[in-house]
Amino acid sequence: MPARWVDSHCHLQLAGGDDHVTRARAADVDWMVCVGTDLETSQAAMAIADRHADVFAAVGLHPHDASKLGVEWAMLEPLALSDQCLAIGECGFDLYYEHSPRDEQETAFRFQIRLARRTGKPLVIHSRDAWDDTFRVLDDEGVPERTVFHCFTGGPQEAQSALERGCHLSFSGIVSFKSAGDLREAARIAPPDRLLVETDSPFLTPEPHRGRPNEPAFVPLVGAALAHARGVAPEEIAELTRENAARVFGVDR
Repeated sequence: MPARWVDSHCHLQLAGGDDHVTRARAADVDWMVCVGTDLETSQAAMAIADRHADVFAAVGLHPHDASKLGVEWAMLEPLALSDQCLAIGECGFDLYYEHSPRDEQETAFRFQIRLARRTGKPLVIHSRDAWDDTFRVLDDEGVPERTVFHCFTGGPQEAQSALERGCHLSFSGIVSFKSAGDLREAARIAPPDRLLVETDSPFLTPEPHRGRPNEPAFVPLVGAALAHARGVAPEEIAELTRENAARVFGVDR
């Protein structure tokens, strides 16, 4: 029986859509979490999830779009509260680009942490060049019971800080990059029950397909790279990350 995978974070609404769902199934992807980053993409994520039993939606406001909080939150919050929304986010800090000012990123992050805590839904975090701020706000607000660092890019120290707070680490195609030695070391120290895999498609395409758009069908390549970093078989990674994703996101498939 082939290994079955879960793509815990993708953006089908940005590229590929239904075609990528079809190709993911052919690549032994059991189910996918399609993540919104603002009102329009959250609505689109829910529409795709509505059409496919193996796609689930997350609703959130990305730090790039944090400046939209005052305009969009009144319409985003009902989506986030609906039964069709599986998780809150992605949200957090991106201080590499700072497309929204960091104070507005923090305000939007706090809103979404509180919503995740209030609803009991998982929180999906985006953190880039912002570890101190991310952990500061999490500690201040209280870490939701099910919290995922999506596209984790830290090394062992950042991994340990996240794990000490009860968080899960989701590894993207970056784990396959030659330059990602610190990330692979973080992958080695993470407990098996805290690991997830994702594509973050259409971004961060894993080797050997770098240079072309990413898609959920490539999540087995991410899993294989994670397996290599941990010195285990890909089938083991497929099984445990699928079980972890089911527990974190409350999916029974």
